[in-house]
Amino acid sequence: MWRSPPPTGYIGGKMAVTQAVCLVGGRGTRLGALTDETPKPVLPVGGRPFLDYIVHEARRFGMKRLTLLTGYKSREIEDLYDGKTFGSLTVEVVAEASPAGTAGALLNAADRLDDAFFLLNGDSYFDFNWLSLAEPVGRPDWTIHAALATGIVGSRYGRVRLENGQVRGFQAEGSSDQPINAGIYLVRRTVLDGIKSIPCSLEREILPGLASSGRLLGTAAKGSFIDIGIPDDFARAQTLLPSFMHRPAAFFDRDGILNRDDGYVHRPEQIVWMDGAIEAVRWLNDAGFYCFVITNQGGVAHGYYEERHVHDLHAWMQEEMQRHGAHIDSFEHCPFHPQGVVEAYSRESEYRKPQPGMILKLQREWTTDPSRSFVVGDRDTDVEAAIAAGVPGYKFEGGNLLHFLRDRVGR
Repeated sequence: MWRSPPPTGYIGGKMAVTQAVCLVGGRGTRLGALTDETPKPVLPVGGRPFLDYIVHEARRFGMKRLTLLTGYKSREIEDLYDGKTFGSLTVEVVAEASPAGTAGALLNAADRLDDAFFLLNGDSYFDFNWLSLAEPVGRPDWTIHAALATGIVGSRYGRVRLENGQVRGFQAEGSSDQPINAGIYLVRRTVLDGIKSIPCSLEREILPGLASSGRLLGTAAKGSFIDIGIPDDFARAQTLLPSFMHRPAAFFDRDGILNRDDGYVHRPEQIVWMDGAIEAVRWLNDAGFYCFVITNQGGVAHGYYEERHVHDLHAWMQEEMQRHGAHIDSFEHCPFHPQGVVEAYSRESEYRKPQPGMILKLQREWTTDPSRSFVVGDRDTDVEAAIAAGVPGYKFEGGNLLHFLRDRVGR
């Protein structure tokens, strides 16, 4: 077990990556009449605007701000998203006055950019742990870190030459066993220094230069990928993208599983992480699992602390995990207890384990796959809640959580 380490991966004394920026300014001419009245990023895919999937991912990975860089028919996007909040994620729109290109759009939004941010193409989806790109964030030897998709068949996409974690070059469209650019990047704001005129293309004018100077990192991964930019793939996305959202889920009890159970823990300085806990969450993130926390917090009902302390602690735990490339998709807690002394919380609840309420709520709100999901807890009540919700339950009695899960879940 270990206490949180000294901060790493910080830029300018604060958490490095809490902003995602999405390029949604293009005309989408290859989709023909589909984009005559509707901008490509909000075309319906699986019954919802495509951008909803981007918002979902930004929220999952703990972003606080999603900045949409718009152009063509910006008003349509603004009406749907500008100023809206999704949990702790706030969406803002920055519109360009005239076409500026994918790099020029960044320069146009210069005053809205953090020191480091995730940059996303607004017409593609890649099932990839964004936070894994942040591992070198404290190093000075890079400007962009790109996510690359492996195993993509066909000649539609250009290919990327990757050597020892660095992108060395690009080749034109054609069949190859090389990975493709998946349209997800971690970017330093200093990329703006290389934009000399507008319009400017990130793909044609910025990335090749960074590759030749050794400042373009790459991480290759295998995952579900779809680009809605052409009619055939737009049609395929109607069923594929909703199916990508259908994931197995890991439901974690908190005290005794992620952190040591020292009795009514409710402040960051009380947290002692269990061995392998953050690594286990990261392992499941990389494998495409949703990761949830389901924790009884009867201390609220007993008056030992307030519900705001639970929220604050969970926000802190999320930030700590993000620094190690891990994240929890949602924290659920039950503050009720039938013997509580705080009247508002003194009652039984369907959400208090061994009742399955927290698990069932998450299953309703997220498209989980119960056949591949599981609960891990340190008490019989956790296992009972799992059984009542129709998923396996594993009782963890100590040791290394990552090793425990690998032995039981595999991938």
